[in-house]
Amino acid sequence: MSIRIGILGYGNLGRGVECAIKQNPDMELAAVFTRRDPGDVKILTENVPVCRIADAADWKEKIDVMILCGGSATDLPVQTPEFARMFNVIDSFDTHARIPEHYANVDAAAKEGNKVGIISVGWDPGMFSLNRLYANAILPEGKDYTFWGKGVSQGHSDAVRRVEGVKDAKQYTIPVEAALEAVRNGENPELTTREKHTRECFVVLEEGADAAKVEEEIKTMPNYFSDYDTTVHFISEDELKRDHSGIPHGGFVLRSGKTGWDGEHSHLIEYSLKLDSNPEFTSSVLVAYARAAYRLSQEGVSGCRTVFDIAPAYLSAKSGEELRKSML
Repeated sequence: MSIRIGILGYGNLGRGVECAIKQNPDMELAAVFTRRDPGDVKILTENVPVCRIADAADWKEKIDVMILCGGSATDLPVQTPEFARMFNVIDSFDTHARIPEHYANVDAAAKEGNKVGIISVGWDPGMFSLNRLYANAILPEGKDYTFWGKGVSQGHSDAVRRVEGVKDAKQYTIPVEAALEAVRNGENPELTTREKHTRECFVVLEEGADAAKVEEEIKTMPNYFSDYDTTVHFISEDELKRDHSGIPHGGFVLRSGKTGWDGEHSHLIEYSLKLDSNPEFTSSVLVAYARAAYRLSQEGVSGCRTVFDIAPAYLSAKSGEELRKSML
């Protein structure tokens, strides 16, 4: 029997989930839920209904896992606890500082509904988090480093678009190569924010906007650009569409550590991602964890979990016997 998946929110992430379901033969898309008029939303899968979010409760017996594809700022803090009372849920909540609070809210709601909620699923938090944990456990004497990029930061791009005089923009986060190499060489450098990453902005101006003023406002923006070496390029709308329409991303998690009685041997663990589509890769991780949520629910588990709590075998469509034979 296929695992019946619901998608709540049909933006870049929701479309990515739909594509990922197609690649997993043990799953099927049951329904898509949207805040928009369902008649205006065209999905890729034939003969699957598009419904209003307000009607989701009617689907409690028809969906095994609901994948929540909203944003972390305002959507998921409300939606994940709300829907965890009715469905097994997965989300990609990525506000790191608020994860403990979000976990507690979802845990209470999921236990109330006797459901499973898995939060903060994606690549960071998610796959990068797992690799940080594995590396720390293996090399307790060591140092962690995380680099993001080169890739489009959607949050920073939105921040640039909010600047007066900006018509459209894309912002790229770029690791500083010298810093990355120093870590790889086992130098264990102490790195400031500015020394780890640079930021590059491609900006389309509104007609008549003051380029110098826009550039200054971007470069001095607190929490986004003021702590980084930032380059601003002014380009045409056609150039932005032609050269910057994708959403690539990626990065590196490294731990440099020592072993031996006197710490005489050095080791480096490195995990890297190079993503052509940030939302599609995140969606693929969400779908794998949806399988885990379904299996845990079948075992009678309830409450909230994170990627730290899920055994790898729960993510795979293969049986334990197949995994031991082909991958161990």
